[in-house]
Amino acid sequence: MAVMSRHSVRRAAASVDRARGRMKDGRRFGRPPDPYQPPAVPQRTVNLTDPDSRLLKGLRGWLQGYNAQALCNDRQIVLAAEISLTVPDFGNLEPMLDAAKRELQGAGIDARPETVLADAGYWHQPQMERLVAAGTQVLIPPDSGKRRGSRPGWNGGFYNFMRSVLDTELGGGLYRRRQQLIEPVFANTKHNRGITRLHRRGRAAVRTEWRLITATHNLLKLHRHQLAAA
Repeated sequence: MAVMSRHSVRRAAASVDRARGRMKDGRRFGRPPDPYQPPAVPQRTVNLTDPDSRLLKGLRGWLQGYNAQALCNDRQIVLAAEISLTVPDFGNLEPMLDAAKRELQGAGIDARPETVLADAGYWHQPQMERLVAAGTQVLIPPDSGKRRGSRPGWNGGFYNFMRSVLDTELGGGLYRRRQQLIEPVFANTKHNRGITRLHRRGRAAVRTEWRLITATHNLLKLHRHQLAAA
């Protein structure tokens, strides 16, 4: 005589219910889901007039375009102008400085940037450490000016060291010049010259247009300097 445990009886009853297509309360099972079939063509949209551009989040919402980068010296002369496909500016610090060095070398200038000032969006610790090791001092706050307090997890080590440097009279004084140097370059381009958008299509063409805009900015600076000296 075989004796089944209560657990075995329940399992046997559940197997019978599954075989009949019913749940234990008598309701029928739903239809099994259809197997996944990947589409032959990915369901994505592209910009047909400029497939190189990206959807970027700006201060006033989303835009289809590029992130224009510029690096200037203490006379507001643009030394490097490049185009990026990402927002924010994270990761563009070292490439922009390398571009400036190439431009200076191409112009026959042996001097190299001694100090780099950038806003918090350019914080990239490995790049910053490499620049410092190469002899260029870097001043970038780890915290955005709009933030109250430090970023979560951004404490100790290099973060606190940079905060302490920027709290000194020398470090803070140097960094305060950043807004007076690079921001007027963009403000003059947008508001005084009325250049608020790029008209070319394709990354190479857009880069050429942006470099032409910054080159004419430099020519205007030189022209005004000559007029003032006359």
